[in-house]
Formats: sequence, structure tokens, C-alpha cells
Amino acid sequence: MKKKALLLFMAFILAFPGIRAAAADQTQTTTSAQGDAKDSKEKKYSNISVLTGEEIDPELAAQRPIAVMYPIDKVAQPQYGLSNVDVFYEMPEEGNMSRQMGIIQDWQKLERIGNIRSIRAYFVYEALEWDPIIIHYGGPIDYTADILTRPDVDNINGVGGPLGSDYGCFYRIPAGSRSEHTAYTDAEHIKGAIAKAGFSAEHRDQYYNKKHFTFAAQTNTLKQYADSLPALNVDMSGCFPVTKSALRYNEADGKYYKTLYGKAQCDAVTGEQMAFDNVLIQRATAFPRVEGSPYLRVCIEADGKDGFYITKGRMIHVTWSKGEGNDYKPTVFYDDNGKEIEVNKGKTMIFIIRDTDSFSVDGLTYEQGDHQTLTPEYLQEREEIKEISKESESEE
Repeated sequence: MKKKALLLFMAFILAFPGIRAAAADQTQTTTSAQGDAKDSKEKKYSNISVLTGEEIDPELAAQRPIAVMYPIDKVAQPQYGLSNVDVFYEMPEEGNMSRQMGIIQDWQKLERIGNIRSIRAYFVYEALEWDPIIIHYGGPIDYTADILTRPDVDNINGVGGPLGSDYGCFYRIPAGSRSEHTAYTDAEHIKGAIAKAGFSAEHRDQYYNKKHFTFAAQTNTLKQYADSLPALNVDMSGCFPVTKSALRYNEADGKYYKTLYGKAQCDAVTGEQMAFDNVLIQRATAFPRVEGSPYLRVCIEADGKDGFYITKGRMIHVTWSKGEGNDYKPTVFYDDNGKEIEVNKGKTMIFIIRDTDSFSVDGLTYEQGDHQTLTPEYLQEREEIKEISKESESEE
């Protein structure tokens, strides 16, 4: 019966060429429209990733990344989705703890993301540079409501309430749990939440930056800087004393591998340790929101603060600039000659630290203003002082 119906349909089409031509025209029109849309995206969005400088499909480049708030507590490790993070931030929060945020461009196939925790206002301001969908689980209402409830800020909030809806985006593992560190999401839930919220899944013209970093055409070894210094082991425990975040350089692949609590920080699915091609340390003024409050105000919009850029086993001093008035404007890093630095293609780790905190590189401690005196002669003298101190202690 089905075969007979198919034959009758084919005979009908053959008997009326106009219908056949119209169907062909419709197919051609649809295909042409799809081709035009793809061509338009290829012109609008580069095949070079804004986040990593690497080749990317313009279709993927057109889609907004997600900014995911990851807790840093020891019991919250390991976490899902870390292998897909392109730019990773770590900043201080209350007490001596810190928190991390991952910017992920290629998230559309992730089967689990998280766990997910609360956000702070300064993380929102950093996230906005990428025009993302912000994924978080609450936050201090008094200090985040102003920014999160702005009409231009698209966020999905697992707690719901004054900071925004959850749009059905989250679930608990194990199911029914109410304890912290058990909230997760995935690509399908995020897609559904974006549609339900009415957010644009594609970058918004008025907030999208076609350029963020300036990527080096060839590998930037930093050896062109006479004052660059070796940087094989980066110890951030002076800034983050609880988590003791650190990085170790692997000369074989030219990447810095991240540790947390003295252990490799890995993706829960792949087991892959987080590794970065670029490391930026950015000093910023930080102080309590109000007297006696544990919540911080981290001034990531101020200009002229210093920092360091680390790549390929070496380090240089930098300054950074963002400026007030445009929350979506990228932070730009400059060398001591006032020229924008060229970062290497690949993933980037950004530590934003209090300007009063110190960190260590290859056993040398860097404090605020140290870059002005860190000449090779000074370093040698400091090493000699250390050796004398060790000898004195052993004699005692």
C-alpha cells in the first residue's frame, strides 16, 4: 500500500512540472539563505578565537560563552568542565579564601558543569568583558543586586529571588541534596534556560569585543625583554594561603600546570590537569565593603596598577588599564615601555590579587613595588643573603 502511494505521488509530481520547479526553487532558496547566514557570521566573527587566539568555527565564535562560578573548597574538588575553560580567574573573597571563574566558549556539548557556587560583584565585572551568560548559585544580595539585576546583564541564578531566576537550569547530585557543593548544570539545561529567559544565544553587537588580548604571530618567549626573569614555579600561597594555588612550568609543552592544595587541579571527567599558556598576575586595591564586613570591594576598574606576565618559562613586569564607564571594555596589559603585550595563543590564567599581597616565583618573593628594584644584581645579592642566613641557622 505504501509503495503504491509513493508511485502515485511521483507520477503526480512528474505530471506537473511547475510544482516540481517550485519545490526545487524552495529548496534552493532555503539552502541559499542558510549559506548567506553562514557567510554573514564568517564576516562578523573571525575564525580566530577572541579568548585563545586559536582557530575556531565562526558559528562557535558567534555563540556567547558562559562564565561559571567554581568554588575552591577542598571538598568541592574535582570539578566538571574545567578542560573546556579558556580563561580562568582566581580572586580573593572573604577571609583568606578565594574563588574561581571559568570562561568557556565551547560548552554546548558538556554533559555536566560544576559544582557551582555564589558570585561576587567583581567577578561579574570581569565576566562582562566577554559578553557571557553568567552561571552562579546566589551571592550576597546587598553587594551584587545592583549589577546582576541590570537589564544588560544576563545571568542564571540557582538560588532564584532578587538576583535573578534559575530558569530550571540546575539540578543536585545526589538528587534532593541541599548541601553546598552539590549544584550542577549541563549544556542542555543551559540552552533551555537561555531560551526560557529570552537571552540572546549569539553575541550582542553593542557588548561584543572582536579583540581582547593581542596574540603574538610567533611564539613570544619574552627574551626580547632585557629585564625578563626566569619563571618556572609560580607560588600564589602568599595571596591565597588556604588553597595555596600554584603553577609549575613544563618545558616539554610550554605550559603551566595548576595545583590546588598541593595537588593537581583536574577535570572530574577527563582527569586532565588544568594547563595554561599564559599567566597574568594583576594587582588591585581591595578593602571591606563596609567596616567590619568580610565582603570585599576589589577595584578591577582602576588604572595604572602593576602586575606580571608569565609565559614560556619567563616573566616581565606589566601595568594594566581598564577605566571606568564601560563595563564591557577589555582589560589591557602593557609592558614597561608602554606597549601592549603580546600573549601566546592558548589558555590564560589570571590571578587578581590584593595589591598588598606577595607571591613567589622560583623561590623569590615579589611584593608591591618590587619590580622597581629586581635587577639581576639585586637578585644575586638577595640569594647570597639567603645562603648566609641558612648557614647561620645550621650553625645554631
